Amino acid sequence: MKTSIFLFIILFSFCFCISAQENQKLDSLLSVYKQLPNDTSKVFILGELYDEVITKDVDKARAYAMEQLNLSKKIGFKMGMANAYFDLGDYYKNRSHIDSASLNYNMALDIFKSEGSLRDEIKLNYALSNIQFEKGEYDKALDISLKNLKKREVLKDSLGLAIEYNFVGGLYEYKGEGKKAYEYIFKALSIYDKIDKPLRKADALNGLGSLEGSYGEYEKSNEYTLQALEIYRAHDDKLYQAVTCNAVGQNYIDLKDYEEAKKYLKESIALSKEVKNSMLEGGASRNMGRAYAAEENYEDAIFWMEKAVKIHRETTRPVPVIRSLFYLGKAYNANGQYANGLETFNECMELAKVSANSPGFLFSIHRERAQSQEGLKNYPHALTEFKEYKRLSDTVFEQNKIKQIEELRTIYDTEKKEQQIVLQDKEITVLEQKAEISSLQKILLGGLLVLSLFGFYGIRQKLKRNKLEKEKVDAELAFKKKELTTHALNLARKNEVLESLKQKAQELKENEESKKGYQQLIRTINFDLQDDNNWENFSRYFEEVHKDFNSNVKTKYPQVTSNELRLLALLKMNLSSKEIANILNISAEGIKKARYRLRKKLDITTEDSLQDLVLSL
Repeated sequence: MKTSIFLFIILFSFCFCISAQENQKLDSLLSVYKQLPNDTSKVFILGELYDEVITKDVDKARAYAMEQLNLSKKIGFKMGMANAYFDLGDYYKNRSHIDSASLNYNMALDIFKSEGSLRDEIKLNYALSNIQFEKGEYDKALDISLKNLKKREVLKDSLGLAIEYNFVGGLYEYKGEGKKAYEYIFKALSIYDKIDKPLRKADALNGLGSLEGSYGEYEKSNEYTLQALEIYRAHDDKLYQAVTCNAVGQNYIDLKDYEEAKKYLKESIALSKEVKNSMLEGGASRNMGRAYAAEENYEDAIFWMEKAVKIHRETTRPVPVIRSLFYLGKAYNANGQYANGLETFNECMELAKVSANSPGFLFSIHRERAQSQEGLKNYPHALTEFKEYKRLSDTVFEQNKIKQIEELRTIYDTEKKEQQIVLQDKEITVLEQKAEISSLQKILLGGLLVLSLFGFYGIRQKLKRNKLEKEKVDAELAFKKKELTTHALNLARKNEVLESLKQKAQELKENEESKKGYQQLIRTINFDLQDDNNWENFSRYFEEVHKDFNSNVKTKYPQVTSNELRLLALLKMNLSSKEIANILNISAEGIKKARYRLRKKLDITTEDSLQDLVLSL
């Protein structure tokens, strides 16, 4: 159940330029920015300013991206608009607003495609692959990235290849395919050893450290992660310092050096707050709880675990919530609070069945639920849980996997000395021939735990058919989601433009003697603002994507009006208050009042989250 540093590394590794250089560069950019007129040169400088501050001050970064977008629109600079949408996608992703991030990424991708910019198209595909990773859709993310690698090869983009190799390696790690994970991370490092990209090399070192840690090689893991931390500190990259301090802290927990662990975790939490990254703060808080639990200080452990769960619930990302719930349940059990432990593990199991792609989640939860039931003296239930834990755990052949990893690590360590890190195809083939049992292991780890009960051929054919059907459904749903976000954006933009025109016409009306024509213009705009055709299209797509949402709301809250139902639908999409205000054609203050009335009608206390309620419907 060790949390991989790869989870954090890839979440923020989108921009292909290197950010967070010396403060001198930021000062120089600001100096140039102040002297430039409103043209394309200023747009590019705003993009560089965004890159410089994104790992230090995310709110300031967003302000630069918005200025870049508005200026690009004003001068009709499409590529500037696309880059601004891309930067805003990064911003929203770092703030855990996945829907808003996807919306901006897709807006950027559409422009890049229309402009025929293959390099930028690849960049957006990489970002969208990361989105799929965060949703736990590892196969989808891998499919996007493997196709992206072929495009990078066409461009002969060495740096881009290294970045993608590192990401693909992390995906294979999460899928339980350690051999392939090492293979791709080594490919990334072989490129970084030949080009001067220290920050990117640090990312790959972190990926390698994560993989070593996932197989219990904690000292080896720290060897790599501390190298990475030194690079990040030299470049004042606070975000990745936070990421790496968290990873080092985890390793010290497993090495039973708890004071050293808490020192690094404390630094990670402080840096996470400074860069306003709640997901990373939650991960470091969870690990702080693990450190206290290892010292048998369960009260402090529960405090930190509960804090982690609360933070991760707000990010709406399932895997971090599952991990935090798991360790909170363990702390409850260790403290003799078995009822709380069982309740926590029950929730953890439900989420893991839907969201987690590792059998390790499932059999570990069964083991802990057995302990909860035993503590509550429910011995028959405890025995049932333990049997299920044993059945699942017996399918994992760790020794064969570790042997394979050792062989690949030897290859890397030897060739690294000569700066010629190359994994020969025939060497990989030999490894595969020597470890036929590992093929069965990978199949089992992929979730086919009932293979021994059925014929392999029959299951494989059935899975192929199921996969084709699933891909078809996923494609249709993806198309509908894109249509939905497009309609939402069009609604927001249409109303924003019309409102602006209306205000301009009103000013002209007051300054001119002839008011008839202007009055007619205002009436036309008012009619368009109240036109429901666009909203009907939006509602149709929304219901196709979020099936039964409206009926669920009406069943649970029959007192909700049609206007309040519209607001709930827009909240379900995780849109900003400004976007919702534009779509509904009301002021920002009006949105606040509407949310207040809705909370009151739904009987939501000030401690409860309206957003959490909407997402649960």
